[in-house]
Amino acid sequence: MTAAPNAYPLTESVAARLEVLVSTGSTNADLAHAAADAPKEWPHLSVIVTDDQRSGRGRLDRSWVAPPGSGLAVSVLVRVGALPTRSRGWIPLVAGAAMARAVAAQVVGAGHDARVKWPNDVLLDGAKLCGILAEVVPGHPDAVVVGAGVNTRMTAEQLPVPTATSFAIAGLEADEDRLLADYLTALDEQLRALETAHGDAAGAGVLAEVEALCATLGREVAVSLPGGTTLEGRAQRIDPDGRLVVVTGLTETAVAAGDVVHVR
Repeated sequence: MTAAPNAYPLTESVAARLEVLVSTGSTNADLAHAAADAPKEWPHLSVIVTDDQRSGRGRLDRSWVAPPGSGLAVSVLVRVGALPTRSRGWIPLVAGAAMARAVAAQVVGAGHDARVKWPNDVLLDGAKLCGILAEVVPGHPDAVVVGAGVNTRMTAEQLPVPTATSFAIAGLEADEDRLLADYLTALDEQLRALETAHGDAAGAGVLAEVEALCATLGREVAVSLPGGTTLEGRAQRIDPDGRLVVVTGLTETAVAAGDVVHVR
C-alpha cells in the first residue's frame, strides 16, 4: 500500500481513520487484513480509498477491475457487535441505500434518478453506477468490511458491461469528497438505527428506507438463484430479513441471494 495525498477533507471529518492509496490490489483485502492484524488501530468507520484498484472483487467472486482514475474503490470497516447476528444480512442493503442517497445528493435538480437494484447495486438512470460487497473480517465476526466501487470518470468505452454507467457518461462531475462523506454519514446513521432497534429493520425505519429507494419493487424480474435455477415473477416487497419477495401466480418466494434482472 502506498499512501497518496489526502484529497478528502470532508470524508476525513466523518471517518474514524482514513487511508488514501495511490493504488492497491483490493481495498477490501487491505482493510480486512489491517483490521485483523491490529483491531485497536482500526475503529468503527475506518476507511481505505483509491482511484486505482487492480484486483477488486464483486459479488459471487467476480473480478472488478477499472482503468486507473476512472472510478473510486472505497472500503469501510463497520463494527457491529451491538447488532444481532440474525440482522446482519441488512448490512449490504443498508450500504446500497446509503450510497444511493449520496449519489442522489450529487444529482439534485439535474434530472437524474438514483435508485437501488436489490440487493445493493446502485443505479443511475436505471444503469449500474456502483456495486457493493460486504465481507466479515476473518477471525473477527463482529467486524465487517463494506466495499463499494463507484464509476466516476469512466468512459463508455471503458464500461465493463453495456448495462453500466458512470457520472461522466451521464454528463456529471462527481464531488468525490462530498460523495464519500455523505455515504459514510448515511451508512453510520442507518446501522446505528438498526442497532438501537435491536435489529428490527421495520422498527428502525431501515426497511422503509431501503424499499423507498429500491427500483426492483413492482417490476417483473428474473432471479438467477444459487444452484442454477431461475425464478421469474413480480418483485413484491422486501421482508423483515431483507429478502426479496417474488410473486409468481399465487406463490410467494423469499429470495435471500441471487442476481436480479429487471425484465420490464
